[in-house]
Amino acid sequence: MVRYILQRLGQTLIILLIVSLLTYLLIDFLPGDPIAAMTGGEISGETYDRLYHEMNMDKPVIVRYGIWLMNAFKGNLGTSMTHHKAVTEAIMERLPVTLYLSLLAFIISVPLGILFGIISAVKRGKISDTIVTLTANICCCLPQFWLGILFMYLFSMLLGWLPASGFVWPWENFALSVRSTIMPVLCLAIGGIASITRQTRSSMLEVIRQDYIRTARSKGLKSKKVIYVHALKNALLPVITLMGLRLGGMVGGSVFVENVFVIPGMGSLLLNAINSQDIPLIQGCVLLIAVFSSIVNLITDIIYVVVDPRIKVA
Repeated sequence: MVRYILQRLGQTLIILLIVSLLTYLLIDFLPGDPIAAMTGGEISGETYDRLYHEMNMDKPVIVRYGIWLMNAFKGNLGTSMTHHKAVTEAIMERLPVTLYLSLLAFIISVPLGILFGIISAVKRGKISDTIVTLTANICCCLPQFWLGILFMYLFSMLLGWLPASGFVWPWENFALSVRSTIMPVLCLAIGGIASITRQTRSSMLEVIRQDYIRTARSKGLKSKKVIYVHALKNALLPVITLMGLRLGGMVGGSVFVENVFVIPGMGSLLLNAINSQDIPLIQGCVLLIAVFSSIVNLITDIIYVVVDPRIKVA
């Protein structure tokens, strides 16, 4: 088990190193002068020279990357040109909001997706299976920003039940917090529910045809025990993979939802940084998303061994 974890940890570190290099090279990929792109070109010669030196543009690219990587290990990702503060500080102000909404959506989507998938698999070919499968297929194709606009029109403009924008923490105003998070959380959760439903159904259909399931039924075990104890546990591996991908992508995948509902999270921060060509902030956001996704994938790999001991730890 320890060797397995160390192997996965080593692979994760290599991936993060490659991602960090590609992230830093965003500066060199930009057309023209990166400093002019960040500042709009409306700066004095002295300011230009100062920024040129601060960003180590007078050094070879590999040296610049080494300096940036060492600073990143220390938590120093540079200074945001648009927010006029440390990149780490700007990110830490927005990250809790995105994590809060993402975790709420994840907590909602996982049990509902697994439940609907089990119902669809057990009732295969019946009307309930048709309804669940059709709904899941439709929901998988719905863009988040379109759902956000639709919810805003229905529940804010037409019915007036929910606020159209903004975010409030529960300890500041619990009632308003619940009302302001319903629509963005639904937008984030619907796609997850649909994809987990489809994957669970597929995995369950494959498992319930196995010999050991027929043997368990022939022994007189109750149908619920066969489904939830024997079949579900062995059908969970592909679902766990999908759950890890969904959770890992939520931090960077909330861009559209946060901008539709004007939520001050990581998604809106990254989009604003791209629009303003704030390179240090873009690098910091992309690196954080990569680190978060890699950690989630590492945890997912470890859960594999816990859920299914048949996986050989080499």
